This record gives sequence, C-alpha cells and structure tokens, in this order.
Amino acid sequence: MIRLNLPTFEMKVSGTRQQPKILDVLRRKYVAITPEEWVRQHFVHYLIEHKGYPASLLANEIQLKCGDKVLRADSVLYSRELRPRMIIEYKAPHIPITQKVFDQISVYNLLLHVDYLVVSNGLDHYICRMDYDGKKYLFLEEIPDYSDLLTI
Repeated sequence: MIRLNLPTFEMKVSGTRQQPKILDVLRRKYVAITPEEWVRQHFVHYLIEHKGYPASLLANEIQLKCGDKVLRADSVLYSRELRPRMIIEYKAPHIPITQKVFDQISVYNLLLHVDYLVVSNGLDHYICRMDYDGKKYLFLEEIPDYSDLLTI
C-alpha cells in the first residue's frame, strides 16, 4: 500500500496474501484492506493515538437513512452525550479531494448536523468547522486535539 501523510501505527493483519485484512479497532473485527480502508485505519489511529480522541466515542461505517435511501458515513465522532460532533469521509489516496467529496459529506451533515466535517485521502486532509448562523464553512489549519474540541 502507498505511504500516507499520516503517522504509522502497529497494525494487526490477517487473511491471505490475495485477500489481506486489517483489524478495525472501532468495529472490533478484521476487514478487507482496500485503499480507502487503508486511509481510514491510519486516520482513526492518528485521531486516537496522536490527537487524544476517545475510541469509545468514534464509530466507523455509520448507517444513515434519507427517505428510502441508505447512506453510510465513513466515521463519526460523538460527544459524551452521544450527539454527533464530527463526520469524517475517506477516499483512496489516488482520488483527489474535490467539491464532489464535500457535497457528499454535506448530504450526511443534513442528517447529523455536526460541528466539524473532515475529508481525507490519506495525503491531503481538510477540516472545517460549521458556522450555521453564517451559513458557511470555516476551514481550520489542522485537525484539533480532542481537548480543544471540548472548549469550542
């Protein structure tokens, strides 16, 4: 797999050479290593191990319903009161982060109404804080530490 713009972590892998799997610490099971999953696992470990995000408040592959349509948010961070606070959307490293990606995560946010949106392809990462009063995104320079989220 390609080297990402994220710290490495101690991976637990299984499966076969033809169908390798990686342990998803949030779902507590081994999942197929796809390029997008590679990014997800690196990003989740980055949040937990380097930014102080509690694993117990993060969840992967969150199912959302919009009418008859079923959507899946890649990762969601919840508050201690279990209110969604952040949606994270991952793309494979070869997929550029475009307006289309922000449109996709914005659809999820219509349902969850979070404070932060994050998109990453493992090489480029973008985070914005929602300004619902001003009806705009406020892009941040970096992913905040979890402790900083508590003060905002």
